[in-house]
Amino acid sequence: MVSIDEVARAAGVSTATVSRALSGRGHVSDPTRARVEAAAKSLGYVVSASASSLASGRTRNIGVLVPFLDRWFFSTVLSGIATALQRRGYDITLYTLTADRSQRREIFDTFLRRQRIDGVIAISIELGEEETDLLLELNLPVIAIGGPNAKLTTLTVEDATVARLATEHLIALGHHAIAHIGASPEFDIDFHIPTQRRQGFEQALADAGLPARPELYEPADFTIEGGFRAAKQILGRPGANPTAIFAASDEMAIGALLAARELGYRVPEDLSVIGIDGHELGEFFRLTTVDQFPLGQGERAADAILAELEMPQGERGARSDLPFELIVRGSTSRLPA
Repeated sequence: MVSIDEVARAAGVSTATVSRALSGRGHVSDPTRARVEAAAKSLGYVVSASASSLASGRTRNIGVLVPFLDRWFFSTVLSGIATALQRRGYDITLYTLTADRSQRREIFDTFLRRQRIDGVIAISIELGEEETDLLLELNLPVIAIGGPNAKLTTLTVEDATVARLATEHLIALGHHAIAHIGASPEFDIDFHIPTQRRQGFEQALADAGLPARPELYEPADFTIEGGFRAAKQILGRPGANPTAIFAASDEMAIGALLAARELGYRVPEDLSVIGIDGHELGEFFRLTTVDQFPLGQGERAADAILAELEMPQGERGARSDLPFELIVRGSTSRLPA
């Protein structure tokens, strides 16, 4: 095992300087830091996690609470978090937080209290009053992505506003009979994101003087398969005749595209389709979407948690709105006169 003394001798500095340079704590000039890092790399030196924790009081590990690991959006946000933290020498520990009350309680009462993490990032999980208080009792920084929480620093996307933007795009193209693929109740747990997106959709219709037609709504499960089935239901319904579909996620929108094409609809000549998320397959399917930059959300959350580790306790609790952007591709077009 290579020792810190060997790295110090190779770099021509003290062991204290090596410790500051490799931990990121304390001032070290850029040339010196580069020299220390080069010496450590050439010797194969890796900072001991236990020694670093004893010396700094840090584990260099961030706990991440996530509701799903098998969904594209959450895995993409998680990828952004992991990449940004790894660049700064931090590990992550994942905790899947389901709707099961006893499982959630065990995570807050046991796992998060083992003093193995320096902070917590919660991805699109609505934390109740008790859960928020349990997190605050840890005396660790917490960043919540996805919804407002007055006691925590939050990074928030206004889901109703995002849905309004998507719907207004279709209305501006002349579409009045607009179908909506939303979510089944079991997928509307945290922050009621699907409900907010449906509210934004219906508000945009109301502002344009258009009715929300029940026969043009179908719930699904935020997957391509679910969107495919929901679109088939809508398009096969007698008298429905939508000219556009707004799906509450890109995956469901892609499913709607596939269903429309199977049923003989030309997209976008006969039917326009728009989604939300910024899915990596969107460009391949030429899908118009409102991109909410999930990878960037993860990177911003990682930057925010590391900033809070260096920030006095009294400065926490701010809210920051996350960016989104309408990306127009080939799945939407103006309704023929």
